[in-house]
Amino acid sequence: MRKSKLFLFDKPLSNLDAALRAQTRIEIDNLHRELSATMVYVTQDQVEAMTLADRIVVLRDGRIEQVGAPMELYSIPANEFVVGFIGSPKMNFLNAFALGAPGKSVGVRPEHITLSDSGEGIDGRVSHVRHPGGETQVYINADPHGLVAVRLFGEHAYSVNDRLVMRPDMAHAFYFDDNGQRLHPIPA
Repeated sequence: MRKSKLFLFDKPLSNLDAALRAQTRIEIDNLHRELSATMVYVTQDQVEAMTLADRIVVLRDGRIEQVGAPMELYSIPANEFVVGFIGSPKMNFLNAFALGAPGKSVGVRPEHITLSDSGEGIDGRVSHVRHPGGETQVYINADPHGLVAVRLFGEHAYSVNDRLVMRPDMAHAFYFDDNGQRLHPIPA
């Protein structure tokens, strides 16, 4: 159908290798602009959703959790499920009671946590360190928060079992109630 006004893509890139997947995303994006047609794109890959969509519909068990532009879902998530879909590594859910914060959990993205060897903050021990290129991902066991992911730009030399102090940037935190819904307004 050369003049179709609607295209449906059902996980079209799922069987491609990473390099071909990235190139094909660019081609689909170019086609979308050139054809000015509506494209419905089904994917479980958050990178595809965030890079190709004008609007995203996040579904869970056949129910709509949130609809919005990619950065709207990233910046103003409706609930814990939505933030669990958007971002890599995924958002951390810290124990609100232990932090003296409202709600059940405090969501902090890995890039909004800083690390140091000492001082005030959340103590923990390094569990894993990953270097995917251009950044360092440090995973820290910290009671009562569990495993916390920290994303640092550039290369950093941390080792398993290092004791570190985490400092979440609470200006970028989200607060969630017992049902996993974001508290409104965001507490100051």
